[in-house]
Amino acid sequence: MSMWGGRFEQASAGEFRAFNDSLKFDYVLAPFDIQASKAWVNALTQQQLLTKDEQAALLSGLDTLMQRVEENPAAPLASNEEDIHSWVEAELQSIIGSVARKLHTGRSRNDLVATDLRLWSLAKTHTIGEHLLAAIDALLAFAERYEEAVMPGYTHLQRAQPVLVSHWALAYVEMLERDLERLTQSRERLSQSPLGCGALAGSGIAVERHDIATELGFNGPCRNSLDAVSDRDFVIELLATASLSMVHLSRLSEDIVFYCSGEAGLFLLGDAISSGSSLMPQKKNPDVFELIRGKTGRVAGHLQAMMMTVKGLPLAYNKDMQEDKEGFFDGLEQWQQCLAIVAYALPHLQVDMQAAQQAAALGYSNATDLADYLVGHGIAFRDAHELSGKLVLLAIQQGVPLEGLSLADMQSVSAAISDDVYAALALSAGMSRRSALGGTAPVKVHSALRRARQRSQAHAAALTHVRQAKLTDVPKIAELIRYWAAKGEHLPRQEQDIMQAIHQFAVAEIDGEIVGCGALYVFGTGLAEIRSLGLQEGLQGKGMGAELVNFLLDQARHLGIARVIALTRAPAFFAKLGFTIADKSRWPEKVMKDCEFCPRKHACDETGLEIRL
Repeated sequence: MSMWGGRFEQASAGEFRAFNDSLKFDYVLAPFDIQASKAWVNALTQQQLLTKDEQAALLSGLDTLMQRVEENPAAPLASNEEDIHSWVEAELQSIIGSVARKLHTGRSRNDLVATDLRLWSLAKTHTIGEHLLAAIDALLAFAERYEEAVMPGYTHLQRAQPVLVSHWALAYVEMLERDLERLTQSRERLSQSPLGCGALAGSGIAVERHDIATELGFNGPCRNSLDAVSDRDFVIELLATASLSMVHLSRLSEDIVFYCSGEAGLFLLGDAISSGSSLMPQKKNPDVFELIRGKTGRVAGHLQAMMMTVKGLPLAYNKDMQEDKEGFFDGLEQWQQCLAIVAYALPHLQVDMQAAQQAAALGYSNATDLADYLVGHGIAFRDAHELSGKLVLLAIQQGVPLEGLSLADMQSVSAAISDDVYAALALSAGMSRRSALGGTAPVKVHSALRRARQRSQAHAAALTHVRQAKLTDVPKIAELIRYWAAKGEHLPRQEQDIMQAIHQFAVAEIDGEIVGCGALYVFGTGLAEIRSLGLQEGLQGKGMGAELVNFLLDQARHLGIARVIALTRAPAFFAKLGFTIADKSRWPEKVMKDCEFCPRKHACDETGLEIRL
């Protein structure tokens, strides 16, 4: 069904159709085109351009069409329609008749396709966020499994200094966390609805675009109609995020390929993620990780193609923009697949702990420790560096490690050296010495691993059920607090107080309904407390309370808060989240503000706990 035939006397040539039509790839937008169409039907009804009967018929037909698409996502490919929009209208007309011809009143394919693509992006990036978290969790599990294992660290692909295997894995956790943060920020920016902007100048119907945006799950409507229909920043931004994340996965893959090689021999590939050679029986190839490296160029290429497509376009919509989809769809799909295979493959990767530790001790990697030792004996670092280098040369000439030199040999280079040098040159001593924040000292890595696990849990909470509270949430938050206050679990709070403190609150929701809340209250000293934590009755024990707490703890980290407290009758719940029992009397801020006025002041049955971030 052509959507533009009246102006033309003849049908389009087959060659033109083959070159022009987009259904062969934009058919994946079908669920989102139907979703947007339902919102548009409601907007037209609100403007009294559709009767209630027409609204019901259109919504019923669109529901039927949605069911068909859910059962067979490739159903549109069986038609010869130009694009997904014309397919939806043609199919709808076959289901409910001519009333379907009213659906396109006041809208354009320009604002519709922009809306569809944003809806698809929100759904796809939510899935990718889950895969990013799975890859992060796999790296954390790998780090926890080999927390104390030692391996050589490299610069210029030469052994440099020993590091913990867990420290190496946490470096990639940092990279993927940044990718997740970029993805989250991109989602916030793209969550604007173009629907109702028409072809370029706005719709001729005064639809309530804020209502449309809310119904579709957007944060709000796009502000400018010209920009709304022609903006593809979100496509470029997501491809840029995907490209950078793929670079991180490629670096991880290159490390693993090298560490699994016969030249390094530090890691061992499991059979489940390896392939063999058709000619050489001894080969065990890391094809998974080599493919990730290869696919990185493919994703980055889609980014460059999109940049070049957009760079010279005048306002507003141009057919060039049809080229936004194939590379975009493929780029995000490849990113998702690579994240998924990393999460799958890492549990099948082993560290040869003996070989890795032996390799860490080779290559005179403790030469810097020797220089540090000399600095500790009053020698300037530049002089200590030179002396350590001379001792390395002497050890090479003798064919022994640094610690294999006799004390007499060492003292021939520097009289400041005594027999305690051998303890300083031990692998464990050098590792422990790297105890500044971010270093590979075991105690620091253990702490970093714990904090990374907490951040991962907070990211998971934000991705699933928990978000920052809004003013519209106040009545439901008040209802939850009243419920638990009546049971003696919370202090009562007025709606006005909640409204004034709304920035402190987070809420948990299921299918758009608020089912839990919690607040992070910051005292004047910088101490923070988790309070007003409560879930709808019956949801306890399902992990949602933990999601709320982890979300609030992450907010505390972003605010630079070092210590968070909780006063509770459920200490076991907080203990599972890393809180430890604390002496309430050492919280003067809390005691003076709340406890002094509590009716249970002298018979308190709550336990104080705290966590250091």
